[in-house]
Amino acid sequence: MSQTPAPLSAPALAFALLILGTTLGIAGTDLILPAIPTLPETLGGSQAMAQLVLAAFVAGGCVGLILYGELGAHFDQRNLLVWSFMAYALISLGCILAHSLTVLVGLRFLQGLTGSAAAVFAPGMIRAMFSEARAVRALGFMGSVESLVPALAPVVGVWLLVAFGWKSSFIVIGVLSVVVAALVGVLRHRLPAPDPTRGAGGYLRLAVNPVFLRYALSQAFTLGGLLIFVFGAPAMITKGLGGTLNDFIIMQVAGIAVFIIASNLSGRLVDRFGAEPMIWFGTALSAAGVVSLLVYGLLGGSGPIALAILFAPVNAGLGFRGPPGFYRAIVASGGDDARGAALVLLAILMTTAIGTAAAAPFVTLGITPLAAIAAAVSCGSLLCLAVLPKLKA
Repeated sequence: MSQTPAPLSAPALAFALLILGTTLGIAGTDLILPAIPTLPETLGGSQAMAQLVLAAFVAGGCVGLILYGELGAHFDQRNLLVWSFMAYALISLGCILAHSLTVLVGLRFLQGLTGSAAAVFAPGMIRAMFSEARAVRALGFMGSVESLVPALAPVVGVWLLVAFGWKSSFIVIGVLSVVVAALVGVLRHRLPAPDPTRGAGGYLRLAVNPVFLRYALSQAFTLGGLLIFVFGAPAMITKGLGGTLNDFIIMQVAGIAVFIIASNLSGRLVDRFGAEPMIWFGTALSAAGVVSLLVYGLLGGSGPIALAILFAPVNAGLGFRGPPGFYRAIVASGGDDARGAALVLLAILMTTAIGTAAAAPFVTLGITPLAAIAAAVSCGSLLCLAVLPKLKA
């Protein structure tokens, strides 16, 4: 395992750039989301094809994670960030020239691919810029900022759609990406130099490393369990429980607020109690929250307020364990930060996608089926912590 790089001086500006870069990648889905129902009228095609505009971006992102993880293990990640943001900008602006949904779907795949670099490189760079305690706090703050994007970006997307049309969201992403690319290029000396040992090994080495898998899979299963429930909740609430989307919004807002508080407290709690106890505590709390939702469903519960209350611990647990868990996954990669971050993120996406697909036929049947699948995934995180070895002190 490589030694932890020495922290850089005055890293606040570099950290801000990394946050902006990762949020731009997330906005590639959420800012475009309100325009999806209108695309068939504008570009032709079916509503099913319009949904592929979202799916193609996610698929491209999965490929991008692996690609940038490999490139980041061999080349200067600061240069890769500049070029990736420029490519993301050009393809985002190219989307406005699409004359059909088929063309737009293809461009969206490329947009998702090019927009993945910051998510892959940011955790390793944060580890290099800060001490362990400050890195955990930084990851917690970054997570809290990123959690606001799915809540706020669609609101901005609606305003842009109504005021300027569907192309405006792509223009905003493109212009902001050019700005970030320029800032990273000019201020690249503020970002950490790549670790000279980062190219050692490969994806297979990490995939069979039980210590890395402990943190990567437990992170994926905790977040995946939460997202599986979130993605199925709108249909479950409106079709299965007879509620409204306002009930879902209440659940989400309460959950995000609790997550932000917990993730920003996690660094201080790690300082006091240690990383491993907080990872265990957060994982157990999140799993207990999903299991409580399952029990509530089995008892015939359907109240939206109760749903929001029971969902809060799921978010709090992720907030407590997420930052130290992700940090330890990067450390466990043994200096292969880019590949390590890529595999963690890919595991999260795959867990969420498989779980969401498994739950899809049952989301209209009430809380129980959705909560059962989410609980099984979330409890898998506890199993990983119980059977896989932890980092040595």
